[in-house]
Amino acid sequence: MTTAEPPRRRISARVRILLWLLVVMAVALTAVAATTRSVLLRDVDHRVGRLLAQETGEFTNFVKEGVDPHTGERFTDPEPLLRLFLSRQYADPDEELLGLIGRQGRGPAKKEQSREPRIDHPLAGDPASLKAVFDSPDATGTLDRPGGEVRWAKAVIEAGPGHPEAAFVVAFHPAGERAKADSVFTMLLAISGVALLMTTGIGWVVAGRILKPVRLVRATAAQLTEQDLTQRIPVQGHDDVAALAETFNGMLDRLERAFAAQREFVDDAGHELRTPITIVRGHLELMDTATDNAAEREETVRIVTEELDRMSRMVEDLLLLAKAERPDFVTPGPVQLAELTADVFVKARALGERDWHLAEVADTEARLDAQRITQAMVQLAQNAVQHTVPGQSVGIGSRLRDGDIELYVADSGPGVQPQDAAVIFERFRRGTARRGSRSTGAGLGLAIVKAIAEGHGGRVELRPTDGGGATFVLVRPQQEGAARP
Repeated sequence: MTTAEPPRRRISARVRILLWLLVVMAVALTAVAATTRSVLLRDVDHRVGRLLAQETGEFTNFVKEGVDPHTGERFTDPEPLLRLFLSRQYADPDEELLGLIGRQGRGPAKKEQSREPRIDHPLAGDPASLKAVFDSPDATGTLDRPGGEVRWAKAVIEAGPGHPEAAFVVAFHPAGERAKADSVFTMLLAISGVALLMTTGIGWVVAGRILKPVRLVRATAAQLTEQDLTQRIPVQGHDDVAALAETFNGMLDRLERAFAAQREFVDDAGHELRTPITIVRGHLELMDTATDNAAEREETVRIVTEELDRMSRMVEDLLLLAKAERPDFVTPGPVQLAELTADVFVKARALGERDWHLAEVADTEARLDAQRITQAMVQLAQNAVQHTVPGQSVGIGSRLRDGDIELYVADSGPGVQPQDAAVIFERFRRGTARRGSRSTGAGLGLAIVKAIAEGHGGRVELRPTDGGGATFVLVRPQQEGAARP
């Protein structure tokens, strides 16, 4: 025995859109903040490097050009040189300017500085670090101290005989500048967080407004039943979602028409089939009570056979009309209109003794389904025979008019009454009075003609015949796909 899986919890499209939006924005904002911090730290490193180079460059120039104000001569002792230079300098808040004077075992024995540093854990108060800088063979370097990182640069003084080694040192503590970069980074993260919160609210509202037609589509689809197809979605705007709503409404229109046509079709078919079935049953019951009369039996069999034949034709016509809804109902191909018109004329002449004449032919090529067009034209010819008498004129022809291809059957019969003209192309609808008196069909012939015309992207029209009568015209645009309303 298998247990049913629990239903999966669905996440709405609104939530998914919002989550993706937040993920993308969070990644983008974090990348912007991290990139900004990286750029700021790189600028700090560049500024520190330029500052160290500038300070050591100024000291080197002073060594080359400076003179002792007491003697007016060049400095030979590094101590007064360093003292004089440092007395004229003003260090930045994160900077130390130091003068180191060596001793016999190397390492500074004495130091000078421009002023008291304004930083925590200055390099001047760290003898071990000063010794490391003084003894280093490099001109620049970095010290990792418990009090923080220190970037330094030094300029060694070439002392004369009898004078100790000395060096000018510039030390910069970048912690303050980097803290500023970190504060900017923190501020950007805070702003990003606020932006994400605002985006969440705005995105929730906007996504809801954008997806409102989609929710309406779902709600409308849930309310649709075979008995109620009148629900429609209000269309607002001109975006893709509005186009979706319009498309869905168009689909509902087609469904409503299809269901209405189906109900009408079923009702009419049931009504039309009920009559021959009643006739057949009644005559079969009479035949049971009149088995001794051979003439009556023969007449009953004849009537029953005619009714069964009529039902068979009706069923075939119904099947044909059902196929008219399929996309392969017609299969157009290149057809010579003159040849097609002549073939239809030859076939129609066998339908009855009428004054048949080939009125005109269009000498051109068109993309048509020759079999379906022939079927429609023969049906129109049969219709003309039913409503004329021997000797009356029936014309068949084809022509080009106003960019359209027209194939027509014109008769000289009584014509069609105005009240019938609007309904004779509907299923199970027949003309009345003059035109309907001799018709024995089920009222599907002209509906089939209409279906064939519409399958070709055209239409069927009823026009009066010069001198009296009716002309049925199949109209199709000469350019395929340019159907007119």
